[in-house]
Amino acid sequence: MTQIYCDIADIETIKKFSKKKIVKGFTTNPSLMRKAGAKNYQLYSKEILKICRNKPISFEVFADDYNNILKQALKIKSWGKNVYVKIPVENSKGVFMGKVINELSKKNINMNITAVYTHRQTAKILSKINKTTNVIISIFAGRAGDVGKDPIPEIKKSILDAKKFKNVKILWASVREPYNYTQAYQVGCHIITIPPAIISKIENFGKSFKVLTNDTVKAFLVDSRKSNFKI
Repeated sequence: MTQIYCDIADIETIKKFSKKKIVKGFTTNPSLMRKAGAKNYQLYSKEILKICRNKPISFEVFADDYNNILKQALKIKSWGKNVYVKIPVENSKGVFMGKVINELSKKNINMNITAVYTHRQTAKILSKINKTTNVIISIFAGRAGDVGKDPIPEIKKSILDAKKFKNVKILWASVREPYNYTQAYQVGCHIITIPPAIISKIENFGKSFKVLTNDTVKAFLVDSRKSNFKI
């Protein structure tokens, strides 16, 4: 089965969703941390870890050069055994972060390689890691779709390439709708990371088309009556 991770940094939401059996882990990023109101990245992350003790959780570096990325990665790694250090596949200048990935792999540090879009990037990542360190490769399917690109062929090729590595999991990222979970499962993704609101919709999977029709018509009827519409 494709595991569901919750993509959120809000502490109260993490408290709620950490109790759900359907949620097997969490992912965060600097944008989510900012949205959640974090002022001190390290202190805020450690507050999250007081709640999320047993499920894997990813915290991302925000440096942009080898030395500082490595420095931040080592600090993040020290926060907990369930922590995955999130490393961008490239920095803001378009430079492949293979040197960092290789160094962290040698140190057996759990990694989540993020902002991946192509199987060629996946292949480059795989060339820099060993076969024992836990590595997640996050492919941004939703953002690819936003610009008219079909992410599924790239994900399928990435999954095929990663089959030689039992320590590597392919993650479907940037979810746009509940059906993305079905798509991720169909292509064989190990993980999909999903915003809380969409996870709540997935929990309601299984309604028949007839029930959907009735629910839709009732909703329209209720709104028309509330507005006292006349024709």
